Amino acid sequence: METGLLIEAAEAYVTQQFEQNANPVLVYHNLGHTRQVVKAVTQISAFYRLRDDDLTIVMIAGWFHDMGYVLGVRKGHEERGAEEARIFLQQHNAPESIIAGVSACILATRLPQTPDTLLEQIVCDADLFHLGSKDYRDTDKRLRSEVELVAGEKIPSEQWTMGSIAFLESHHYHTSYCQTLLKSQKEENLERLRTKLEKKQREALLAADKATKQSAAKPTPGAIGATDAMNHTIKLEEHKEKDKDKKVRKPDRGIETMFRTTSTNHIHLSQMADTKANIMISVNSIIISIMVSVMFRRLEDYPSYILPSIIFITTSVSTIIFAVLATRPNVSSGRFTDADIRDKKANLLFFGNFHQMQYLDYERGMETIMSNSEYLYGNMIQDIYHLGVVLGRKYKLLRISYNVFMFGIIASVLAFVIAAVFFPVAR
Repeated sequence: METGLLIEAAEAYVTQQFEQNANPVLVYHNLGHTRQVVKAVTQISAFYRLRDDDLTIVMIAGWFHDMGYVLGVRKGHEERGAEEARIFLQQHNAPESIIAGVSACILATRLPQTPDTLLEQIVCDADLFHLGSKDYRDTDKRLRSEVELVAGEKIPSEQWTMGSIAFLESHHYHTSYCQTLLKSQKEENLERLRTKLEKKQREALLAADKATKQSAAKPTPGAIGATDAMNHTIKLEEHKEKDKDKKVRKPDRGIETMFRTTSTNHIHLSQMADTKANIMISVNSIIISIMVSVMFRRLEDYPSYILPSIIFITTSVSTIIFAVLATRPNVSSGRFTDADIRDKKANLLFFGNFHQMQYLDYERGMETIMSNSEYLYGNMIQDIYHLGVVLGRKYKLLRISYNVFMFGIIASVLAFVIAAVFFPVAR
């Protein structure tokens, strides 16, 4: 069966299973979640430009990854989902390589996730794509509702929030695409949860303080317990304040904004320099064309204009030369080694350092950088510095080009005036 038809058949089969086995408990692990995962798989796969077989594997894995929940299995639902996918693919005569790939991708979504291949990484990141999206609050509420329905009891809000914070802090995306795309929003979601937890702990502190004051005249075991709770909460507050101080000392968001703004400004300045150089090249090319096609034919009749014409042509040619030098690209070797990565010498943010490398080698290098904030910031600093150096060279050559054009035009016009006034052509 063709790739597209097999994926469509998987979609139809899984949709039918969800509809036939509708379960009110599945508030989160429902058809809507599966469709969101498939959408995320499609988005990530488009970035990596997967081959047809690989695309088939990740798409079908996306459709079947939660089939275990549909069939009433919660613990070990990944194994059941992989088995259902295997049966479905065998019925449709799919190659064994695709069957094995789909099973591996589904099993890789078990927590904690440990994907080995790019395809497994794509499915794992798609399954938890919502952690770095603006819809995280709603999906987290649905997950909590489902867990409470399964457990048959309410989960305290503070307890759930602490668990969500711990999960977000321990989770990391595996593909470089998701690491780049979802990092900022995921941190924002995490910060919102921390703020919510601090608020609840503050409320608990006030309640404990009130209870302590009411029983201050005659301490009782209950009051002592309240005091202990208050002291515990105070310690938590102090710990949070220390964390805040650390964040103030290292404003990651401010640093990233600074890098982003500086890089954007440098790029705009580079575009302006290229535009200015293009103006000089275009104007002087037109001047040279006119001089060659019109003026040089008349020099025999106007010999006194030979020197002014030479000055004019020399000015235009020199201007073009400096303008071209300002925009002429420099391309480096386009390769870096593992030793360069270990020694933190390679700047992977500049295309000239990796354009001749294989994708997997480049991805491995980028993952090394993203796991080391010091190395990452070092690369960004290095990138901005080299952009500045290139800009300095561009604008220096452009200034020379404009100066040559300005003074050359003045000298040429003066030369033509002198030739016309003092050396008139005899008729």
